[in-house]
Amino acid sequence: MKQRMVTLPTRSEGGPASQVRVSIDAHAASTSIVHEPTLFYHVTKRLIDVVLAVFGILVLIPVFLIIAICIKLDDGGSVLHFREIIGYRGRRFYALKFRTMIPNADEYLAKHPELMRKYLQNMKLAGEDPRITHIGRFLRTTSLDELPQLFNVLFGQMSLVGPRIIHPSELPRYGKYAHKRLSVRPGITGLWQISGRQHISYDERVQLDMRYIDTRSFIIDFSILVKTLKVFIIHTGA
Repeated sequence: MKQRMVTLPTRSEGGPASQVRVSIDAHAASTSIVHEPTLFYHVTKRLIDVVLAVFGILVLIPVFLIIAICIKLDDGGSVLHFREIIGYRGRRFYALKFRTMIPNADEYLAKHPELMRKYLQNMKLAGEDPRITHIGRFLRTTSLDELPQLFNVLFGQMSLVGPRIIHPSELPRYGKYAHKRLSVRPGITGLWQISGRQHISYDERVQLDMRYIDTRSFIIDFSILVKTLKVFIIHTGA
């Protein structure tokens, strides 16, 4: 069984920081939560989410406006894309993203059976996706398209760090892990985003979600945020 290793820092009870190696194995994850964080973790994480989301929205207002203008100038279509998501405890909501595809992206896919087949294999198209716009390609490369999800975090639908967002139609692909997946809020970023997300299979993504749920802590969350920031700075040249 192919494995992928993700190394993150952790801290043992009363001991020094050490390294945790997260192995992605199709048979490794438990269907139940291995480690349930304390109430203090949940309350503090929510507080941090709200504070950072408000701060991020206020600071990024000029960036939001620039991106909106660029999308409008590119093809004149809508600025935002509303993607239906199944989240915490099965609650459905719409995740906000800057639109990166042509306005009729779904119809385009339906008219090209071969592309549809490839998409259904991994819920994305590997390589060049012909539906992505010029500005959309840049937004995706830099992850700037996901910035509006700060509003979802503020509304309590998402967290800054967590499992990746999924459409309700994807939940059956989690199989025996579906209930566990719905036990936490999805995140803007997570293990999937810092672990070569363009080069892993759907099953590996499921295992990353399960590993995050079992190992989440302040140290893990902070490490993921820092790694995500590094990737963002490299891609944007900030």
